[in-house]
Amino acid sequence: MAAAPRTEMRLGLRLCSLRMTAELRHLRAFLAIADAGSVTSAAAMLRMSQPALSRTLRQLEDHMGARLVDRTTHRLELTTEGRHFRDKAAGAVAAVDEALDPARLRPWPLRLGHAWSAFGRHTTPLLRRWKETFPQTPLELLRVDERTAGLLSGKTDVALVRAPLLPREAEGLLGEWLCNEQRVAAVPADSELAAHTGPLNLAALVHHPIALNTVSGVTTLDLWPEELRPSPDTAVLVANTDDWLGAIAAGDAVGVSTTATAEMHPHPDVVYRPLAGAGDVPLMLVWREVPMGSGRPGHPAVPQLVRVALEVLAEDEGRTDAPQGTR
Repeated sequence: MAAAPRTEMRLGLRLCSLRMTAELRHLRAFLAIADAGSVTSAAAMLRMSQPALSRTLRQLEDHMGARLVDRTTHRLELTTEGRHFRDKAAGAVAAVDEALDPARLRPWPLRLGHAWSAFGRHTTPLLRRWKETFPQTPLELLRVDERTAGLLSGKTDVALVRAPLLPREAEGLLGEWLCNEQRVAAVPADSELAAHTGPLNLAALVHHPIALNTVSGVTTLDLWPEELRPSPDTAVLVANTDDWLGAIAAGDAVGVSTTATAEMHPHPDVVYRPLAGAGDVPLMLVWREVPMGSGRPGHPAVPQLVRVALEVLAEDEGRTDAPQGTR
């Protein structure tokens, strides 16, 4: 009688095949539990039974070799490992959703936000260089009257930011310093201040109402030393650059901005003069950190935009006729 064939190899293959591989459904289940704070609510969101959702979570934890959710409290809490894994899971799910979105088969524009004055005199060179180098990725320049120029509201992917950000605004953002812009005074063209051909100083402005952009501007009355500080009662408060320029052109106020505004917003009724002793304003290129807890991915072309912006600045600095700046 012939001996039975050996089956160890076949058995071994079968045992290996029983090992679970994490799938997208496991990540979605975990994220639903993390967001809802309970299996009951998460199961309702996913339209599946609680036992099935609990099994899915256990399978994921077995695969990761770690407990991701603490079930000992009335409200489920993520463990330390769970909190670390959440960002990774959210990024992975968002990336898959992004890849499977039919709309993404078309060019994905990179939305560059600014609250005012964009990249100053470098704006056009940046747009032209980008179009020549990355024609497959349109670069859309958007003005958004917000401190983060649309980053926090999701209107932009990357932004040129001058206004100092509050801690809650800066959370989850990354940035690259581009340059420092010199401050300038903006005065009515028919005013005595406009007759000065040289630089003005802060003391020369205190006897005039100051136009302040309270939404996205970089100028506050704290710019003046306490002994020279203008009264807030005389300030002209505006919400954007258009109204700021309008108030100055009408002779209702004077203002303080940067050289970028003088370059991007020439006005027949406004004269810009260098402002001595007022310090420079840093210009940052800012974008969302990746991955984010929300699962929204950043635009993959952001690093290329940073590189192109720095190249444009470097080339401008090499010109003998370039205005003086600080980098």
